[in-house]
Amino acid sequence: MNTLNYVGEELDLFAHAHHWKSYWASRLRPCIRGDVLEVGAGLGVNTALLRSGTESRWVCLEPDPKLVARLKETTSSHAGGTPCEVVTGTIDSLPADQNFDTVLYIDVLEHIPGDRDEIRRAASRLKPGGRLIVLSPAHGWLFSPFDQAIGHCRRYTVRMLTKLTSANLRVARAFYLDSVGLIASAANRLLLKQSMPKAGQLRFWDNCMVPCSRVLDVLTGYRFGKSVVCIWERN
Repeated sequence: MNTLNYVGEELDLFAHAHHWKSYWASRLRPCIRGDVLEVGAGLGVNTALLRSGTESRWVCLEPDPKLVARLKETTSSHAGGTPCEVVTGTIDSLPADQNFDTVLYIDVLEHIPGDRDEIRRAASRLKPGGRLIVLSPAHGWLFSPFDQAIGHCRRYTVRMLTKLTSANLRVARAFYLDSVGLIASAANRLLLKQSMPKAGQLRFWDNCMVPCSRVLDVLTGYRFGKSVVCIWERN
């Protein structure tokens, strides 16, 4: 079993970013199906948002034993659908014969030093036609003390993510989200340089900026934003 201690302290704070989580979840949920593996499930907040109740299996994988205790408590209260299975460890901790229709990395890949190898491992767990879905913070020029404080190794562009494509994958879609939030991230990077946003700042972004982004992202064709999504399909 491979375990580690998560260094970030933002999970509880961002758990209350309801508009943001509802926004990206609405974009990803239609792509999720069948047997699902959620890598780095954290507190299980995203799990509740993404589950439609129609999945045949949902495995929450979390390497931090302290987070696993809370994850089990959170997922046990989820109503409807197949109960979540919680596994402590990394993707290599799973039995070799376990494969999935969907593998999720929600704000996780940027924490992993060897991201190319991780994508390869994830792809090896996909059934034919299965989907690998990654949501990550965007743009290396936005890397700030906040990123460093919560253990980010990098931020991504669409091009960076698509270059991670392994031989048995093809890119189905890649796009940005939260064009208005890009302004807030730039302000923090260039002016505030905070290692953690204040609760009031987070509320303003979530309540005011994210709803505007839902409109502007459509108008700009999802070509700008502070977060990036890549969806691969296995050949």
